[in-house]
Amino acid sequence: MSVKAFKLVPAVEREMLMGDKARINIECIECCGKNLYIGTNDGSIYHFLLEEKNSPDEKTSFIVTKQLHKYLSVRKAVGELKAASALNRLLVLCDSTIMLVNMMNLEPIPTGARIKGAVTFTLNENPVSGDPFCVEVCIVSVKRRTIQLFLVYEDRVQIVKEVFTQEQPCAVAVDGHYLCLALTTQYIILNYNTGASQDLFPYSSEERRPIVKRIGRQEFLLAGPGGLGMFATVDGISQRAPVHWSENVIGAALCFPYVVALDEEFITVHSMLDQQQKQTLAFKDGHILQDFEGKVIVATTKGVYILVPLPLERQIQDLLTSHRVEEALVLARGARRNIPKEKFQVMYKRILQQAGFIQFAQLQFLEAKELFRSGQLDVRELISLYPFLLPASSSFIRSHPPLHEYADLNQLTQGDQEKMSKCKQFLMSYLNEVRSTEVANGYKEDVDTALLKLYAETNHESLLDLLASENFCILTDSATWLEKHKKFFALGLLYHSNGQDAAALQLWVKIVNGDIQDSTRTDLYEYIVDFLTSCSDHELVWKYAEWLLQRSEEIGIYVFTRRPQEEGQDNSFNPDDVMSCLNKYPKSLVKYLEFLVLERRIQKEKYHTHLAVLYLEKVLSLKSREAERKEELFETQAKLQNLLRESDLYRTRFILDKISGSDLHMECAILYGKLEEHDKALRILVHVLKDFAAAEDYCVWNSKNRDIPYRQKLFHMLLTAYLNSSSAEHELVMAAVDLLNSHAADFDAALVLRLLPDSWSVQLLSSFLTGATRESIHAQRMSQIALGLAKAENLIYKHEKVKLKGNATVLSDRKLCQVCQTPFSEPAFVRYANGSVVHTHCAADRLVTPNTNHHFSSPGGRT
Repeated sequence: MSVKAFKLVPAVEREMLMGDKARINIECIECCGKNLYIGTNDGSIYHFLLEEKNSPDEKTSFIVTKQLHKYLSVRKAVGELKAASALNRLLVLCDSTIMLVNMMNLEPIPTGARIKGAVTFTLNENPVSGDPFCVEVCIVSVKRRTIQLFLVYEDRVQIVKEVFTQEQPCAVAVDGHYLCLALTTQYIILNYNTGASQDLFPYSSEERRPIVKRIGRQEFLLAGPGGLGMFATVDGISQRAPVHWSENVIGAALCFPYVVALDEEFITVHSMLDQQQKQTLAFKDGHILQDFEGKVIVATTKGVYILVPLPLERQIQDLLTSHRVEEALVLARGARRNIPKEKFQVMYKRILQQAGFIQFAQLQFLEAKELFRSGQLDVRELISLYPFLLPASSSFIRSHPPLHEYADLNQLTQGDQEKMSKCKQFLMSYLNEVRSTEVANGYKEDVDTALLKLYAETNHESLLDLLASENFCILTDSATWLEKHKKFFALGLLYHSNGQDAAALQLWVKIVNGDIQDSTRTDLYEYIVDFLTSCSDHELVWKYAEWLLQRSEEIGIYVFTRRPQEEGQDNSFNPDDVMSCLNKYPKSLVKYLEFLVLERRIQKEKYHTHLAVLYLEKVLSLKSREAERKEELFETQAKLQNLLRESDLYRTRFILDKISGSDLHMECAILYGKLEEHDKALRILVHVLKDFAAAEDYCVWNSKNRDIPYRQKLFHMLLTAYLNSSSAEHELVMAAVDLLNSHAADFDAALVLRLLPDSWSVQLLSSFLTGATRESIHAQRMSQIALGLAKAENLIYKHEKVKLKGNATVLSDRKLCQVCQTPFSEPAFVRYANGSVVHTHCAADRLVTPNTNHHFSSPGGRT
């Protein structure tokens, strides 16, 4: 694929060089700075000055000034020219001899120093001598299979090394101690310092001209078989893929990142980065191609031309304009070595961004996203493609020069709705990913507002998630957009996230009432309840409490009963105020009282009594139509009984008076129990309800947290109720037997035996008697153990007392009280178990430790 990487510009034309002398041909060239040297077939050297001229229209030309024309003493063709600028010398190969001439006047040096017997030569651009006043020269000698190395000084030459090869060398390049040689049949790498050699690959010098060129430190470019330009390091390996050039290449040059090749008809340009041929220039009769310090010069036998590289930035832009993204990126990365670091980073980021927009326009969204990220794109550049997404308050201005050629998304998609939809889906995904990263720093408002608009326009489910989380949406822009797309619930969330709860609630209430239409949430009423439950603006809660209760007493009450625990001490929701509000809503009132009594455990008589009365009234009401609402009656009656049983705070007589005359016998029994009128309660349970299990439960829960005698008293009363019936019913007898057998531990066995009829058999009471005997024996043994432990402890104390009495205590006027640290003035004292002696008045404080003067936590110390 073509790229315009070079322009071919004439430098020295035929008339300037040779006039009308048709037989003069260019044999070699050398360029050093602005100095151009040309060697011809008639033994002449021409010296020109090159001045590059750039016009405003980016056309490059060269002003060439002829400085000197010098004939050599030998009228034979000049084979090669090499400049040694450090020595101000030009090395000239003519008639197998390398002469040294002055670079400025082309005069031979006075000493006449020269190197004889050279077929070709090259300079070592990576010298090893370390001497700045000489150059290292490597020649292919006229001697068979011989390479010679010289040091060339300003006025003398010195042979350093002579190396012999296995075949006749044809061409050579040198780097440090390494020689890259084209022999008759192959290329090799030879270390002339150690003599080690490495074969590279076969090549026939008879079939075509070999090319050996140093292209960098310890790396060479070679003309390989099959029209390949091969790269090889001094280790004999290739670190780059080969380039494909013509089979008939006669010259090669390097201008990174390109390799330029010359054949009989064309100049071809190949990328070292992706090995593709990028440009072809028609050029007939060319026979010289060389590069000099980044300048590529090509020549025919009659003229000299310069290949002027176009700026890499322009080449990259041309590739991007042609939508050849991958090639542009490869070239940009390869240009790193030729551009200052800071400039490259700025340029490369821009290239990545441009490439991203090209991929975006082709709907290659994954590739575009990666390029945008790598290029650190200001995401607003992308947002600005979408009409009206950036907020009106945004100060964003598009990059100049622009990163793309599109005015907006409509132009990019050409009105194709499917493409537009895909582009919007991509932007939503991309903005959602970057909104919480550094990419959005500094303009989060623009990002979140654009994302909200996209979500609203496409009816995306993530709209609510965006508004429910921390966001930076601009209120005015966003509100207008949400109203336009009838997203009223989302608009309420927007108001809430901006601290305008009143506006949010007003909007939501309108939706529930049907004043405006929005089907986003079918459970919006429940959502409002939850919202107000956690709302810290209590005035708002009171404002909408009536509306909530009117729509649903069962759910609306949650606004009072499910408030956060930390609000427990807040007087804004005083229970009395809440109950005043709930008086018109009986269901809510019951639920609120249940909340106060059963959940909050508020110990106030009026709430317990009120709840009991409401339960009772509902039970009495339901009993009048029991067949219709049997399950509800059962549930409410169970709640009433449980409250009466568990609470001790309601007004018992008041409730009992309300129940009297009804058939709520179980409730009456519970109330009698609260009044300690157990005989009445048990009479109801046993003789009226005949519920013996309930009678046993009555004894159990009434004796809960009471002492054993009280519990025995209740069970004896129940037994008496069974036994003293006027009619000795069989079921009462069996109930009495079951009671004794199942609660043997709760009776005084001796008293029970006196109560029982003489007609009852031992077998009938076997379980009771066994349990009672076992309990009696257990109690006796536990008493004996306790007595034994008490005696043992008393004996230990007596032993300690005897030991303490046997120890003498010395008291003098020098001995200090361990509590007040003053001497004793009288013989009376108190001695502690640890031997400390204190005043009697100091010991009066039994909680003081004599050693530390700190108080005990308990009066356990003994004297």
